Amino acid sequence: MQEQAVDRPLSGLVVIDLVASPLAGIARSLRELGAEVIRLEVDGRGACPASDPRAEIAYWTANLGKQIESIAAADLPARLADADLVIEDLPAGSIDWAALRAANPALVQMTATGFGSGNAFSHWQWTDGVLHALTTELSRSGIKGHAPLLPPGEIALQCAIAQGTYVAMAALTQALVSGTGGPVDFAALDGAMQALDPPFGISGSATNGRPAASLPPGRPPKGVQYPIIPVADGYVRLCVLAPRQWQGMHAMMGSPAAFAGPEFNDIMVRFKSRELLAAMQAFLGDKTRAEITALGQQHGVPLAALNTLPECLAADHIRARGTFTEAELPGGRRVPVPNGMVVIDGTRMGPVHKGTPAPRPTPDAANLGRPLARPLEGLKVLDLGVIVVGAETGRLLADLGADVVKIESAAFPDGSRQTWLKIGLSSSFGAGHRNKRSLGLNLKSEEGKALLRRMVADADVMLSNFKPGTLESLGLGYEELAQINPRLIAVESSAFGRTGPWSKRMGYGPLVRAAAGLTAMWRYPDDDESFSDSVTIYPDHVCARIGASAVMALLARRQRTGRGGHADVAQAEVMLAHLAAEIASGALGLPAQENPHSGVFACAGEDEWCVVTPRDDADRQRLAAVIGPQSLAEWLAERNPQEAAEALQAAGVPAAPMLRAADLADHPYYTARGLFRSEPHDLLPEPMTAERRPAIWPAIPDADGRPAPLMCQDTYAVMQDWLDLTEAECASLEAEGVLETTPRKIREMVATKSYLETAR
Repeated sequence: MQEQAVDRPLSGLVVIDLVASPLAGIARSLRELGAEVIRLEVDGRGACPASDPRAEIAYWTANLGKQIESIAAADLPARLADADLVIEDLPAGSIDWAALRAANPALVQMTATGFGSGNAFSHWQWTDGVLHALTTELSRSGIKGHAPLLPPGEIALQCAIAQGTYVAMAALTQALVSGTGGPVDFAALDGAMQALDPPFGISGSATNGRPAASLPPGRPPKGVQYPIIPVADGYVRLCVLAPRQWQGMHAMMGSPAAFAGPEFNDIMVRFKSRELLAAMQAFLGDKTRAEITALGQQHGVPLAALNTLPECLAADHIRARGTFTEAELPGGRRVPVPNGMVVIDGTRMGPVHKGTPAPRPTPDAANLGRPLARPLEGLKVLDLGVIVVGAETGRLLADLGADVVKIESAAFPDGSRQTWLKIGLSSSFGAGHRNKRSLGLNLKSEEGKALLRRMVADADVMLSNFKPGTLESLGLGYEELAQINPRLIAVESSAFGRTGPWSKRMGYGPLVRAAAGLTAMWRYPDDDESFSDSVTIYPDHVCARIGASAVMALLARRQRTGRGGHADVAQAEVMLAHLAAEIASGALGLPAQENPHSGVFACAGEDEWCVVTPRDDADRQRLAAVIGPQSLAEWLAERNPQEAAEALQAAGVPAAPMLRAADLADHPYYTARGLFRSEPHDLLPEPMTAERRPAIWPAIPDADGRPAPLMCQDTYAVMQDWLDLTEAECASLEAEGVLETTPRKIREMVATKSYLETAR
């Protein structure tokens, strides 16, 4: 594997990895960002399984780039003394953590397990399938009238790893800022639930502002929402959301009169029109994927060719980006591995790299003695992000104490403002924008751009997720802004990355899943057209965690060097990295796994299901001891899924009932973890159920619950706080069309509460 010498953001920090489960991937992510990661396998615990090729690949996928050592238990405490972060899942009582923290107050001790510590589920066994069942993702995966469909790969696990990395970075940032570390209790189930497709999180435009928890239960009908259309050489997927995108589609089709009415600007009208779908199928059916992709780019229509995974991996774009590199496994076998999910300052953060470790960042003396301060207090963030990944990246920073200013314009509203409530708010929007302020700023005007540049001079972070080149076309690209403020940290998220042949393509999650090969994998084995990923939000939420982690990593480097930096996160590359084990297994020619005792099984009751996923022969023997001579399907068909899962878990077999979104807030596991809370919003018709925290950590308070703002609600306050403008100066700029405040129509509806009548 080619090594790269670069000053990586976490250089100088020491991480000890003691995790025996696949959550060892958290430490691998920190290694990619530059930390020295030492994996200590105590008396062989967590060592590479030599007899199972797939398990071996999973081991190396989680541990590439680490320094791996075998160590005796008696020698372990001495090796932990100088660490900045220890990630562990050791048996309780193995280490005197209190003594270690007393000697090193900045030490962060992060426990990373499946279900967290000290609750009735802590002993449960877990797999990717169990996580899907208990996060509710399984209940939405598949097609109406069919069994729920386990998603391909191990994306629940990989999302949990990304959330765990965000948690680790927040705790490390807290220690670097205040000099105080402490314990952190992180659970894979919490992480997968929050970072994959959270039932109470912000959702895409197609839900009209309603979170997944309020949508009808069950799996969607075949072909719902983002249509997948057969064409001359395969399939294409359409993702036409905004009215201007529909107008481009209408023009591309030759402007048929039957669909020229203004009602077709409404996304819900288009979704429900069978006649429109038939017309699109007729127009596209005789064309190739390449021809349709070119037409889409010409007319500004969001669409993508539906690729297989091999087609995606062979694409010029993936090669030009250097998305994969090669690793050598024991025995001389060489396999492709992801070359990192983040590009920082033009360099990929791959798993193996060289370079002299930098000095450790030192705590800021001004913050010492503030152990309960949120790690990002005082940080000033300009948030130009839109839709889901844009919302979430800023919200994750705001929850950690940053002053996040969402920049908006009534002329180009965030798609998430398109909601069933006509004031541009909803519980979905509120989930992605709590703790932020909204600034109305016209960036089409020279005066508006000048104001943004003034704000940049005092900003710490800028976030965006436009099509690459958009900010540069306005004269607001990172290279220009870094000359104003060399300490500025910028994170850009896009569908396919800042560079490469696909970089200028329009991309939403459904299109990225299609182009990256995931949609082709996400279908029933006996139906080639049963594509089943239409209502998931993946990978927006998880990309936001990766972006927020990159911000905190660059803050650590800035504390050490004084300079900022730029991070590029491509959604397609995140998906492909999450399929690393499948890609490596395919390269080695390993046959697909088939196990009749693993999967989703019907239970007693209507649409009730249980996931059972034995990991090895020992699990299969335990399973046989529970079910006796019956087949697993027969045994489960007679039982309640919760009771069946409890019986199997008591025997040590990974199993879980399929939960629905409405089940989560009152489920015993989530209530024991205190993961949710009710957050009232004065302008919404009912309280929101919201995530309280990403982990249990005494050193960091729960997130504030300041409600999401109306469009341009805080314009004057932000201008006064950031630029010391007077109210008269703000009023003058508003009169000139440079600043914007909440539109009059929205103010009138709020004053009269008339929007609530239409909501009913």
